[in-house]
Amino acid sequence: MTAAAPSLTEGLAAQLLRPVDSAGRTRAAALVTDWLGCAVGARRSPLAAQLAGLVATLPVGPATAFGAGRRDAASALLVNAALGNVLEMDDVHRGAILHAGPVVIPVAMAVAESTGATPQQFLDAVVRGYEATIRVGRALGREHYRYWHPTSTAGAFGAAAAAGSLLGLDAEALADALGTAGSRTGGLWQMRHEPVPTKSIHNAETARSGLLAAQLAAAGLRGPRAILEGVQGLFAATAPDAQPELVLAESPDWLIHTTSLKPWPACRHAHPAIDAMRDALRGSENLPIESIASIEVATYAEALRFCDRPDPVNELEAKFSLQHAIAAIACLGRPQLAHYLPVTIDDSDVRAMRTLVTVSEDTEASARFPDHYGATVTVLLADGRRLHAGRVDAWGDPECPMSDAEIAAKAMELAQWGGVSKAAATRLFDSVRDLPTAMTLESLQAALAGLDA
Repeated sequence: MTAAAPSLTEGLAAQLLRPVDSAGRTRAAALVTDWLGCAVGARRSPLAAQLAGLVATLPVGPATAFGAGRRDAASALLVNAALGNVLEMDDVHRGAILHAGPVVIPVAMAVAESTGATPQQFLDAVVRGYEATIRVGRALGREHYRYWHPTSTAGAFGAAAAAGSLLGLDAEALADALGTAGSRTGGLWQMRHEPVPTKSIHNAETARSGLLAAQLAAAGLRGPRAILEGVQGLFAATAPDAQPELVLAESPDWLIHTTSLKPWPACRHAHPAIDAMRDALRGSENLPIESIASIEVATYAEALRFCDRPDPVNELEAKFSLQHAIAAIACLGRPQLAHYLPVTIDDSDVRAMRTLVTVSEDTEASARFPDHYGATVTVLLADGRRLHAGRVDAWGDPECPMSDAEIAAKAMELAQWGGVSKAAATRLFDSVRDLPTAMTLESLQAALAGLDA
């Protein structure tokens, strides 16, 4: 009798448990810095106060919850996994069209704190969580993205992988954890049409679900091994153009190295246009705004689907508005978090400039998506001159990466935006930088505790 071929989750589990090298750990530490900057920077948001207030009523535990002290891992995740995307500056994977960091890293941190893991075990869990998230995410296909939130869908697999790594699951148990996590995953995009913070709650619930799946597997609970490719599995139910072969496709290195970082406080789909606009204006930064007659943006169809928003009325809508992103640069220069606050959204010059911005599809950019996020910008001046620039990839992509110094500077800026002193932020990011060679997590935990001192 011929043995059945391994399922996709079984094959994925086997891949995830290979050793993590020093380069993978170093990249993981850089992405932890980036995530911490995003999450800590969001502490001034209403959502942060709402969630911290809720979690503060729950029992004390071993894991750090931002703004609420030490709580159990699941409670910490309700805060920490929600805050990472609030500022819309979290990392992104283009092919998978998702954000692994806001789900994977808080799970790894909470479980590492709860189990007394070493810094290297923590970083290994981050690498494995990214790997699972990206492999499942890119296999879901573009049609899944039309209605489903891939960070929520694929992130559950990454959360289970990160937790499973720290809980010491073997390949069999890890496959069970992935199956259980996948059986309850997913999140709908409807919140994009309403000014609500549900996207952040997706991240928190996905992180908690993946953690629970790993804990159940550690207790011996079996999970559906064919949850991806099965006749009533994830692909059949939600991904009509799924590419199952991408789950186990060979790769020369850990996929965490293919993650992009976001330098600007806007939806990633707006970043190629932001970069192109800045390139077009290079050398003309002091251009009077009255000299601009019109601005034309051409980009890929998915960017228009998410970010064609000519008249945003609040911060969230502004971060998903190509028109606002471009108008703010024309009026105010280099993008800043403050440019997306109501005072800028309602500024008369910015409002007028938004009306001069037109957006359209660039079919060549659409054909390159999602492997490349591109855009072109043409600024027509009143004197007849045309300033033009195009981007195939955005700053922060592997083709034009942010340096370690630029990642650190971004994280520091965000932390201070969130009300953290420069001294406390420096201690925090120094402790993360040292993780690949540190002996314990004590320095990181002390720095995290110092944020609330």
